[in-house]
Amino acid sequence: MEEKIDLTATGRDAAARLDVFMAKHLGLGRSHAARLIEQGHVLVDGTRKRPSFKLKAGMRVQGAWEKQEEIQELTAAEIPLDILYEDPWIVVINKPAGMTVHPGAGTTGDTLVNALLARYPEIGAVGDPGRPGIVHRLDKLTSGVMIVARNTEAHAVLSTAFKAHEHRREYLAVCYGCMPQKSGTIETFMQRNPKDRKRMTSRSGEGRRAITHWEVLIEWKEFSLLRLTLGTGRTHQIRVHLSDAGHPVAGDPVYGGRRRVNAVADTRIRAHVKGLGRQMLHAAVLGIRHPGTGEFIEFMCDMPEDMKTFMAVLDKFDVPSLTP
Repeated sequence: MEEKIDLTATGRDAAARLDVFMAKHLGLGRSHAARLIEQGHVLVDGTRKRPSFKLKAGMRVQGAWEKQEEIQELTAAEIPLDILYEDPWIVVINKPAGMTVHPGAGTTGDTLVNALLARYPEIGAVGDPGRPGIVHRLDKLTSGVMIVARNTEAHAVLSTAFKAHEHRREYLAVCYGCMPQKSGTIETFMQRNPKDRKRMTSRSGEGRRAITHWEVLIEWKEFSLLRLTLGTGRTHQIRVHLSDAGHPVAGDPVYGGRRRVNAVADTRIRAHVKGLGRQMLHAAVLGIRHPGTGEFIEFMCDMPEDMKTFMAVLDKFDVPSLTP
């Protein structure tokens, strides 16, 4: 259930921290309030702020968040996992498209967390009770490499590393159109779309700094395969950056745009794109320092079959002009 936030600071709230103010007026724990603020669910006078931001009388605090009745006890579920690596500290998996990372509104027992608990029950006591072991996420419809902490120390080390961007993430994406050059960087500010809180935008000029580096691997007439690396890790970052730049990820149900797919010239390609069911985005490489040894290690997983099939369709009907 979506809970609306619309509060106005009074004289009594002057100089109060934003997270403390929310906790007081919404009946939340301070850490929960801070998490909502950091995730971009809360704006002060239309602008994103930090949890420590000091309010002034008259400031308006607005937003929305998915309210759950209570965190229910998580159950283990025997769901197959593609394990890339495991040791007493971490487990690395190849998450399939369509799998949600942890339970939330509308999603309960068939998530990655439920599958992990069946195989690694000790993870239940690691980190946030609602998403044990999780130190980063991939969107439900994005496939690829994810790392999960198996003990409390690993969770602390990895969480700090991800917040400080002390890791390397490389993605592959098939997007619409051809980029203006063979490589480049998109650097903007990013925040929740004021008109639709479930979407992000990089067009407002406000929010948190977001950096995406890209390189063209293959160009067809109407599509391109890109390799992308992240300088920051904002929600939906690659999808938003490419969409706002005029090159949305093929198959993206949120940022792809119906007009774009309907404009695809070849009817066979157009029909295939409409049937994709998810964005053609894959987390191919994840590099990070091992929380136990400190050694920098990289994990890779191959492009999934649906992306390979789509590229084969493009090779057949939309002849590439640039190949590796």
